[in-house]
Amino acid sequence: MRIAFISTYPPIECGIATYTSYLNDALRKLHNETLVISPFGAAGENVFPIYSRGSAYFASETFNICEEITPDLVHIQHEYGLYGPQKGVHIIELILRLRLVGLPVVTTLHTVYEDLNNDEQIILRIVVDESSAIIVHEDYQKETLVRYFGGGEKIHVIPHGVRELLPIPDAKEKLEIFDKQVILLCGYFRPTKGFHKIVEWFPEICRQVDDVILVIAGKSRGLEFRDYQRKFFESINSSPVSDKIAVLRGQFPQDTFDTIVSASDVVVLPYEIGAQSGIMAHCFAFGKPVITSNLPAFKKTIDKSKGGFTCDTEADYMENIVNTLNDSNLQKMLEENIRNYVKEKVGWSTVAQQHIEVYRSVIRVPYGNAKYVYLG
Repeated sequence: MRIAFISTYPPIECGIATYTSYLNDALRKLHNETLVISPFGAAGENVFPIYSRGSAYFASETFNICEEITPDLVHIQHEYGLYGPQKGVHIIELILRLRLVGLPVVTTLHTVYEDLNNDEQIILRIVVDESSAIIVHEDYQKETLVRYFGGGEKIHVIPHGVRELLPIPDAKEKLEIFDKQVILLCGYFRPTKGFHKIVEWFPEICRQVDDVILVIAGKSRGLEFRDYQRKFFESINSSPVSDKIAVLRGQFPQDTFDTIVSASDVVVLPYEIGAQSGIMAHCFAFGKPVITSNLPAFKKTIDKSKGGFTCDTEADYMENIVNTLNDSNLQKMLEENIRNYVKEKVGWSTVAQQHIEVYRSVIRVPYGNAKYVYLG
């Protein structure tokens, strides 16, 4: 099958870019030919960086190259900020152009909240109506779309894929963390991540857990939230246990990020908003237990995987972090649950096959037993 993605792509800094690169690799391993149409800044084999974000000509430029590369279908990775102003309204023109020439369009909606505001309803109504198939990551997201727009038969739930890996050996030693239990916070420094709450509660955690260190790994994104970042780092520097807090800054290459995650014993995701978390997928790739907020996507994943705990209150966070670190048998059980969940449900090899089934459902040409051959 010949698949054209519309998406950001590495080395662009974007969770959607990373997601698409993993899906792309998994589909190629199954002998599909893939191409990526991306903003300027992307790079790689069969990657076409042809447009500027927000360009008024996005739809026409992207449509023209789709016609030239002749895919069997086009797969759009949708996030509101990726396709111009007004919640990415330019994507609608592209979908309509593609459908007018008979090209099937599959759209993955990476952000679907339980309640949609007026702008989201306007955009998503057309995207859902005009796409040949819709993919979301959670059951509640499909339920939301059906409640607002109907069309349940074309909406498919496919989980966020997880890499199938082993933890990096000697990760703690590589980061010069010796004989410590590691709590990890990782991601962009912004208020909705909730990292400041864990810093505030960390002195009490230190009183209940021996030899513990809090590792905060991430970076700022552009010039956003500068006042928050200043207060956040002031709280770290003034903490009575600042000697037990390590801050690692950078746009980490994959090997570096993998080493940081491998060095953790538990990862805390106290996010205040979000429809899913690529960070959780990275943690699960290395079998790391997670302790999260009670966001619907987090609760669903924890319920399915039995790989951690969700929290409603400060007391919940404290109890779950302390118990996980102090009980080695509990920690081992959570890690084993995660490994089984990845192997059986959400590994990229499984997720890629689920995508292929969706693709086959929308391709109109009756190829029958014809076999697509791609040995790249």
